[in-house]
Amino acid sequence: MAKPAKTPPLNVMIVGQNGRLQYEAALFAASFRAANPDFPGRLFVAEPQPGERWSKDPRMGDNGVRALLDDMGAEIIPFENRHFGEAYPYGNKIEALFVLPEGEPFVFFDTDTLVLDDLTKVPFDFAKPSASLRVEGTWPQIELYGPGYGAIWKSLYDLFGLDFESSLDLSQPDEYWRRYLYFNAGFFYYSCPHEFGACFLHYATTIRDNGPDEIVCQTLDPWLDQVALPLVIHSFGGGRNALEPGWLDGRTTCHYRVLPLLYAREDQRVVDTLEEVTAPNRIKKVLKGYEPMKRMIYQGKGAKARALFDRADLPRREQQIRNTLKREKLWLR
Repeated sequence: MAKPAKTPPLNVMIVGQNGRLQYEAALFAASFRAANPDFPGRLFVAEPQPGERWSKDPRMGDNGVRALLDDMGAEIIPFENRHFGEAYPYGNKIEALFVLPEGEPFVFFDTDTLVLDDLTKVPFDFAKPSASLRVEGTWPQIELYGPGYGAIWKSLYDLFGLDFESSLDLSQPDEYWRRYLYFNAGFFYYSCPHEFGACFLHYATTIRDNGPDEIVCQTLDPWLDQVALPLVIHSFGGGRNALEPGWLDGRTTCHYRVLPLLYAREDQRVVDTLEEVTAPNRIKKVLKGYEPMKRMIYQGKGAKARALFDRADLPRREQQIRNTLKREKLWLR
C-alpha cells in the first residue's frame, strides 16, 4: 500500500535589513518563538546584500540582533537585488522569494508584525493565495477628470490577460474602492515561493516600466507592491475570501506597522504579548539598541500613547491617530 504523500513543511519569511527593520525582525522572531515553540517548519530572515542598487550596505549591522536571531532558530539567508533595491525597498519582499525552498508552502510577513498564537492552527489553503485585508483605499487616487476605479483596475487586468469581472465584490457599490480586489502586502502566502515570486516580479516591473495609459497620473511609490499583488493572487485562483477572516491580522498575528499605533489602537492582548515577549533580558538588551523601542516599550512612552485613546471609540481614519501622537511627541519610529 502506497504511503500517503507527505505534507511539505511551512516556511515563514521576513526581511531583515539595517536600521529599523533589523530590530523589528528580532521582535518578530521573539514573538514567533514564544507562540510557536515547536513549529515544524522554518523561519527565514532574508537579508539584502550590498550591490549597485544600494548606496550603503543594507545588511543587518547590529551583531546583537544577528546573535539573537540565531539563538531563536531563525535562518538568515542572503539575496541579491536585481530589479529594485534602494529606489524601491518594498521590492525586497518580491526578490527575496527566490531564495526560499522551491515547491514548499510559504507565508511572508512584514517585519512590523507581532505573532500572537500558533501559526499551524491557521486553515491555509496554499493552492489559493490571499493577503491582508487590513487595508485602506490608498490606491488609486482618483483625479477629477481622470479615469475611475473601474477603468484603472480593468486596464491592469487587461494588461496581463486576466478576467476582471470575476475579481469584483459585487456587494460593494460601483466606483467604491472596496469593490475592487485590493490588499495590504503585510502578509501573503502560496504553495511555491518561486512561482509566486516570478509572477509578482513580472507584474510589478511591467506596471512600473510599461503600465497602461490609465495609470499615468498615479503614484506607484510606495504602492507598487499593493498594485501588483491582487493581480498575482487573482492569477493563481486566490482572492479576498481564500482565508477565513479573523486568523491573520486577528487572533494569530497583528500587523502593528509602528509601535505608537500598536499602543494606540490594538487590543490589550496585543500589548500584553508585546510586553511579555520583550521582557527577557537577552531580548531587552538587543531591542534597547533601537531608540523608539527603548522609549515606547521600556521607558513608558507606549503607556502614555495608549492613554490618549479609547479603543471602543477610535478615530475613523488612521491619520487622525497619527496627528494626535505627533502632537504629543509620541510618534516614534
